[in-house]
Amino acid sequence: MATRYTRAWDRLADGDVLVLDGGVSTELERRGVSMSDGVWSGRAALDAWEGIVDVHRAYIDVGAQIITANTYASSRLMLQSAGLGDQVAEINRRAIEAALTARERAGAADVLVAGSMSHMLPIPTGGYRLRDGDTPAADMMLAAFHELAAIHEDAGVDLLLLEMMSAPDRMAPMFEAVADTRLPVWCGQSAARNDDGAILSWHDRSVPFADIVAMAAGHDFDVMGIMHTSADLIADTLPLIREAHSGPLMAYPDAGYFEMPHWRFEDTITPARFAEFARAWREAGVQIIGGCCGLGPEHIAAIADMAGSTR
Repeated sequence: MATRYTRAWDRLADGDVLVLDGGVSTELERRGVSMSDGVWSGRAALDAWEGIVDVHRAYIDVGAQIITANTYASSRLMLQSAGLGDQVAEINRRAIEAALTARERAGAADVLVAGSMSHMLPIPTGGYRLRDGDTPAADMMLAAFHELAAIHEDAGVDLLLLEMMSAPDRMAPMFEAVADTRLPVWCGQSAARNDDGAILSWHDRSVPFADIVAMAAGHDFDVMGIMHTSADLIADTLPLIREAHSGPLMAYPDAGYFEMPHWRFEDTITPARFAEFARAWREAGVQIIGGCCGLGPEHIAAIADMAGSTR
């Protein structure tokens, strides 16, 4: 009997487009859910569980075929620094339960639930990057990422979605941690362009984006793609990813910027303009399209027709 994931994979093999959801944490903030210094949206599963369900349901209702659990900022590396180290399993399980509940309430049995895993680390309030020397030891990161992968696997997600992979020293333990999971793994990477036009790692502007892609491509992920990256840069990254990865491609941009613990909704792309970009990515071979931080249900609704996924 085909599983939910194999049915989706068959659609990709047939050349179909699947619609991913938009930003979850930023949509929670837009709806008034409090973000926490040090841990951003990491404790929302304790404080606003029904709010998370509502956000997931909103994405399903406009046509999302993949929803992402609100677990981006809830590894032990994030939660322990905020005094929540003894609640890592509870927070992540509740976040995953919110996504599963939204799927059930929507009667959308074929919607995939992706477990978000990031290498995010605590960021000083008001900042958007780590301070020098704040990266934990590799063995500590490996243990935290392995723990998070096991929680997701046990809680019943359909796949693991590695998000914003672009810091080589954090990518290595992340990739090692998910190597033995039974779940399919998709890898989203992030890029930036410097003043000279070079495409670089989002996190480490001394590293070419092509090197990040090559590092990920060595792990045979089912899907690779570009995310948390400006919409006008995505098209230029796709050939670099396609050169290293023969499987399905995904793309989901952000809009605005982060200052811990808030997302600044500035210069947000309109849904109509987002749909124009999405059509171009589709023509370039992208099959999984959605939004990241700053993009909400109205943006996903604008691309749902392209995949025939309106509800």
